[in-house]
Amino acid sequence: MGAAFTGELWQAIAPIWAAILRHPFVRGLTDGTLPRESFRFYAVQDALYLRDFARALSLAAARAPADEWIIMFNEHAAGALRVERALHASFFAEWGLTPDAVAATPLAPTNLAYTSYLLAVAHAAPWHEAVAALLPCYWIYWEVGKELERSGSPDPLYARWIGTYAAQEFGDVVRAVIDATDRVAGRLSPAERTAMTRHFVATSRYEWMFWEMGHRREAWPV
Repeated sequence: MGAAFTGELWQAIAPIWAAILRHPFVRGLTDGTLPRESFRFYAVQDALYLRDFARALSLAAARAPADEWIIMFNEHAAGALRVERALHASFFAEWGLTPDAVAATPLAPTNLAYTSYLLAVAHAAPWHEAVAALLPCYWIYWEVGKELERSGSPDPLYARWIGTYAAQEFGDVVRAVIDATDRVAGRLSPAERTAMTRHFVATSRYEWMFWEMGHRREAWPV
């Protein structure tokens, strides 16, 4: 877990984190019971999510107060589209899904709500709030990856997914964002840190909702 202010952030989402770990989608990755149709739905939606997550990272880079963070978030934006899309592409090839077919898939309601929230905060909120809103996507996936790697998965596809987020390389990326969050928070007032916490909690809730979206293969009701 993080230190300093980010330790407080993680503490603020303790019930959400517990709910993520016991969610049937997450449990199904480790015991192999997750229906392949649910994982396929999730993977397509996650690929679509990454486009807008990368845009939000680029907005954060453009507004960053330090050169190192301009570089970092731009690199992460490129990485979100290259590294993780390569993982998705390997799945899609196995399923016979073309890039055009994936790109033509509508965003599920939760996905649209989550990405719209991230883009709005990254575009218009103070920079420290944008970083706090972006952090759960990094941090929760890293923690999920490490947690699930302890037990592994009998399903090779799910094991490959787990390994991506448990990897040292991904951990290094996450630690850099945690460090940036702590450093910027150290210069802020209690009210500004409260605003950061509010965004961190909100997007952590969206992370749980994303698992739920995949599990239910969420569709528009009308």
